Parts: sequence; structure tokens; C-alpha cells
Amino acid sequence: MSQVLPDDASPVHDLIGIGFGPSNVAMAIALSEHNARVGGQEAITAHFFEQQPCFGWHRGMLIDDATMQVSFLKDLVTLRNPTSEFSFLCYLKSKDRLIDFINHKNLFPLRVEFHDYFEWAAAKVDGMVSYGHEVVGVAPVVRDGAVEHLEVTVRSGEGLAVHRARNLVIGTGLRPLMPEGVERGDRVWHNSELLAKVDELEDASPSRFIVVGAGQSAAENVAYLHRRFPRAEVCAVFSRYGYSPADDSSFANRIFDPAAVDEYYAAPDDVKRRLMDYHGNTNYSVVDIDLIDDLYRQMYQEKVLGTERLRFVNVSRLTGVKETPDKVSATVKSLVTGEESSLDADVVVFATGYSPADPIGLLGEVADRCLRDEEGRVHVERDYRIATDPGLRCGIYLQGGTEHTHGITSSLLSNTAIRVGEILDSLLDRGVKSASDEARPVADGIASTAR
Repeated sequence: MSQVLPDDASPVHDLIGIGFGPSNVAMAIALSEHNARVGGQEAITAHFFEQQPCFGWHRGMLIDDATMQVSFLKDLVTLRNPTSEFSFLCYLKSKDRLIDFINHKNLFPLRVEFHDYFEWAAAKVDGMVSYGHEVVGVAPVVRDGAVEHLEVTVRSGEGLAVHRARNLVIGTGLRPLMPEGVERGDRVWHNSELLAKVDELEDASPSRFIVVGAGQSAAENVAYLHRRFPRAEVCAVFSRYGYSPADDSSFANRIFDPAAVDEYYAAPDDVKRRLMDYHGNTNYSVVDIDLIDDLYRQMYQEKVLGTERLRFVNVSRLTGVKETPDKVSATVKSLVTGEESSLDADVVVFATGYSPADPIGLLGEVADRCLRDEEGRVHVERDYRIATDPGLRCGIYLQGGTEHTHGITSSLLSNTAIRVGEILDSLLDRGVKSASDEARPVADGIASTAR
């Protein structure tokens, strides 16, 4: 594979973004608005690399009737800049649905609609991103004992190319999490791939699905499969007696406020742990109460009619799966009696959540300069910048993977607009434009090679 190396005359970008999900789309928008405001030599040069061929955000979970769990006002820009032309309301206006949405009297759009909003916003800044480009490595450039900038190696269909940056912002998202010892297969799925795979079963007349998990995605999967396959049995397996409702009350929602990030960051570790214990039920392994009620109503109705297709195997845990070409056999263990039973199905869907990608997995030897806490977790400053040794003068910012320092909201949409504004302010406060670069053209130096 060919490799294009930068020469000494190639530009050093003020910022390179790794990944282009909602967080880094919001970052690109913040930079675009800043550059439009200041113009000329004060503009920040930036480019983003995304390995997907186009924008996509949890496409496998865009069930047609699933709604967002956050207000539409917590879009990519509004909390940072209520007058932005990139807001969800401006999107609705462009689609000629603003009045219809207002008449709907609902704060929570369909998830598929919010995905379309993200695509619309991403398209408005597509000059700042190269799709189909995967960042495969980062290396330091050392001069006079200090790292002034980084070389970012990017792989695309055209081979490898190296680009230079003074700062990085990493927004590589979450990775599907499967139980230990369980591998995905033709009949063993993670819920993130549900819609991509379910069409393959349309002509197969499946008789039973098993859905593992007790959170929102698990309940949505149960409801969707029950509706989509009216002759199939759907078995929900979870350790609880039933789904627990999400606490989305007004006071509890303060855990997602921008001010709560300040408080969480400053709190002692024991207080951090207590806050997570107190308010984990705002986000983790909980379900919207309306969906809980709908599923219970459906289950009870089927019992009355003697047509039970919706089964809840509660206080139990799935302890093993064995896949064959024709079926998958699941072993389910009662947590009360310890008794194990076998349950055959056409497909087992694991709605078992996500884990953050290793935020410094791409940094190579640069990672050795990143500071860690006593538990080995990367130390992150309040401005979302990784703390490093003094010899690394580049900024490495994280969009995600900061829950241990910044709280629940670090991987959620609730604070995205505020977070990217804080990262932008940090770049400006740190003097992203070095004196040696004041005469450097603002034009994107990779436009001709990385599209």
C-alpha cells in the first residue's frame, strides 16, 4: 500500500478530528461558526476523518416508532448558540415541517427524524470531513525535546497518507458490548445490528426470538419483534422482576445540566461514586414508562385471550448460547433456584449495551505521555483535554470516555453543544494559532488529497 508522507512545507492543521459522529459534527459546526465570525488569519483550520462511507449514527437501532430520550432543544447547537442556523428547528423549517412539529406538542422527536437532522447538519459542513478515511496511527514530531505537533496516518482506498495537526479531538463513539464468552453470529446478534439483519428473516417464518437485557433498547427490540413477526414468540430474559422506569423527572434531569459537569468534576471520588449510584436510573438499564405500560398491557391481553406470544423470563440470566445453522439454543438460569433450562430460538438478540472505545488506543507512543489516575484511567482536564507531560504541547481532546471525570453526560447528547463550545474556548485560550503560523494560509491543505 502506498504512503504519502508530509514534507516540511506541508501545513500543520490547528485541529484534526478522529471520527465524525454527532459530537464531532457539533465540533465542526462550532468551528465553522467561529471561522465565519472572525475570518481571515484568525480562522481555525480543521479537518475530520470518518471511516464510514457516509454519516451514520446507530442505524441498526432506528426503529420506526422509537423516540429520542432527550428534548429536541438538546440538539447539536442550541444550548451553545440558540440563534444557530444548524438547529433542529432550522432543520424542520427546511423540511417544511416546523408547524406540524409544533402542533404535535412533543419535546421528543422520532429517532429516525433526529438521525435525518444529524445527516442534514453533517452535510452543511461536509467540506470539513473525509468519509471512507480511517485514522490508523498517531506519531509525535519532536523538536528541541518537545512535541509541537502530531502526524496522523490515515488509510483510505487510495492508500496511506500522513497529515499534521497541532491538536486532536477524538470522537470515535461506543462499541457494542457482548457478554464474556459470547460471539456474534448469524443467529446471535447485538441490538445495534437489528435492522440490518432482521430483513433476512422476512421469508423464514421465525417462531421464537430471545431478547437479553433490561434497558430501553431491549424493551424496544421486544416490542418491535413482537409487532414485526405476528406469529413468533418473543421471550425477554433479564435479572430483574421487570423493567425499571427511567427517572426523567425535572429535578433528576439536573444531572445532565452543564453546571452538573462542573460539580461532578470538582467532587471527591467518593462523592462521584455516590452521584452515579443515586442517578444511574436516569440513563442505565431503565425504560420509558409508556413503553413499560404498553408491553405489560400487551402481555396481559394475550393471557386473557389465550394467545401468549410475549413472555418475560424474569429473575433469570442467560448463561450460554450454542448456535447451529438452523437455530440457537440458549441456557437460562433461574437466579432464585439455580435451575437451568434450555430455550431454542431462531435468533438471540443481546441488548447488553456499549463500552467506550479506548480513547488513546490510536496514539501509539504518544499515549506514553498521557497521565493516568490511580486506577489506570486517563486523566482528563475540565476542558476535556488529556493531561500530559510538559513535553507534549499538543492538545488531545476527548468526546466520550470521560464519564469517570465528567459524569453521566460525557457520552450523551444532552451536553454535546456545550462541550464542543468548551473545547473551542480551550483551543483559543491555549493560543491554537502559534506565532509562527500567523502568516500561514487558512486554506485546508488536505482538500486535494483526502476527499
